Amino acid sequence: MDIRRIYTLVEEIRRDAGTPVEPVITRVAAIAVVENPLAGKPGADVAPLVEYGTELGRILAERCIAVIPGERIHSYGKSAIIGLHGEIEHAAALIHPTFGKSVRAVIGGGAAAIPSSKKIGMPGTPVDVPLGYRDNGSVASHFDTMSIWVPDAPKPHEFVVVLVCTDGGRPHPRTPGLKLEDVRK
Repeated sequence: MDIRRIYTLVEEIRRDAGTPVEPVITRVAAIAVVENPLAGKPGADVAPLVEYGTELGRILAERCIAVIPGERIHSYGKSAIIGLHGEIEHAAALIHPTFGKSVRAVIGGGAAAIPSSKKIGMPGTPVDVPLGYRDNGSVASHFDTMSIWVPDAPKPHEFVVVLVCTDGGRPHPRTPGLKLEDVRK
């Protein structure tokens, strides 16, 4: 696997809508820009990308827990942007079959599916990484997104893979639905 760049973006939400956020919510995005060995090869076997997904899940989760220890992670999400010479199936191979298993092994669990998004794009294409509570995807306060883009990626023969982890839900949640405290009982 030929990784060109890895980024770790840390966001601390201290105020929202003019009101302090207590406790401060931290969101970390771990981002890898990688050469796509299947770019320009329509219909090729995606098995190599499934293997990449296993390794990238581990690498990116390790970046996340360097900022937020695994036991403090509330929610997570994953996304992939495939360069123009790739296929949307490349994104599916990267982030679905094995990526999540690697993430869960590193962060110490997570019963809920990891919300995901995928798209094809050119350098600077943004992606909204959907977020959900790690142990129950129906917790209303944790439905959220984090927007990510890399100015010079993906190039046509690359892909960008993103893992986001947070230590809280949305600031000041008031929308009705399943509550975190009801799930934790």
